[in-house]
Amino acid sequence: MLVNNLLLIILFYLIGSFPFALILTKLSGFGDIRNIGSGNVGATNVLRTGNKLLAIIVLSLDILKGLIPYLIIHIYFNELSLLNKIFLCHFAVIGHIYPIWLKFKGGKGVATYIGFLFGLNPYIAISFLLIWLVVAYMSKYSSLGSLVGIFVAPAYFIFINFNLNISIFFIYLSFVIVIKHKENIKRLINKTESKIKLSK
Repeated sequence: MLVNNLLLIILFYLIGSFPFALILTKLSGFGDIRNIGSGNVGATNVLRTGNKLLAIIVLSLDILKGLIPYLIIHIYFNELSLLNKIFLCHFAVIGHIYPIWLKFKGGKGVATYIGFLFGLNPYIAISFLLIWLVVAYMSKYSSLGSLVGIFVAPAYFIFINFNLNISIFFIYLSFVIVIKHKENIKRLINKTESKIKLSK
């Protein structure tokens, strides 16, 4: 079991660390995504190339990176406990944020986290998306929507389906994503964060 867990950790981390944003922007002739906009390796920054289709493709692939580990677990290792499944599959999110190929400087992890939530519980994932949509629409800040939305899962396992260990784990994972958004938080405080236009 230990060997299987180690192999799955490595596999899921490598799945998560695959830099679709970097590879697809280069193949599309936009150069290195790290030299565009915020320099972030994620779908939001791909959108700054002006190619909406490319951004949607990257977003979809980044979401799949979080979902695929759950599909593998469901097919081959479904006897594992829920906590163990969550622990193993979350390495896809870690891989996206800290990819070995890019000297551990990856994306913010939100898209892959959404895929991770869909694998865990679609209702939590949909709740995240609804909260993101409402907050982002009202504030015009995508990052703020993400920062509020990531606390849906911890709240679910604290107040609805109480599980102390899983609650603690999601608080840890939320903290990792918040740390990755530290520059966004600074800009939100200074009111210099880039706004989005959901109406278009």
